[in-house]
Amino acid sequence: MSMSHVTTHVLDTGSGRPAADVPVTLHALDGGQWVQIAAGATDSDGRIRQLGPERLPSGTYRLVFDTGKYFAARGTETFFPEVILTFEVAESEGHYHVPLLLSPFAYSTYRGS
Repeated sequence: MSMSHVTTHVLDTGSGRPAADVPVTLHALDGGQWVQIAAGATDSDGRIRQLGPERLPSGTYRLVFDTGKYFAARGTETFFPEVILTFEVAESEGHYHVPLLLSPFAYSTYRGS
């Protein structure tokens, strides 16, 4: 089974557990407009392994995390109802793993492996 060019993993740092059932969309910047190219939700381990195609052309992309829906399902107030992570893809590079560390009032990210 091939892996998507872009994958993600969401950890709920407030609970210390993977964040399951977080809706995520992948968008490409095309002619100044954002175009959705894939959608999914995190699994019980907080991961999305198949989000979009195996290969993407070089360009600017973004992941949009529906953190409001995630926290609302847990009865938790959040300051960030949505997290948008914008990043550059070089077609020649193998794989982009973009994790999100999430709590109700803060988040951080990095380029994973």
